[in-house]
Amino acid sequence: MIPTLLTATSVFIIVFIAAPPIDIDGIRELVSVSLLYGNNIISGAIIPTSAAIGLHFYPIWEAASVDEWLYNGCP
Repeated sequence: MIPTLLTATSVFIIVFIAAPPIDIDGIRELVSVSLLYGNNIISGAIIPTSAAIGLHFYPIWEAASVDEWLYNGCP
């Protein structure tokens, strides 16, 4: 369990600092979420977490095409 927690914590910290912009709403408008893109700590923590939750609940049958599914981050 310790290696899993260390890996998850490490990845979250890296993404918190340096994640690229993502399309949260599926309207092709990218939202920058990391500290390197000028966000503060609150938006840096909340937006990636909600985006990750949304990605895990975006099944392929909800997408109009495979390209849309891949663009939105496919789980």
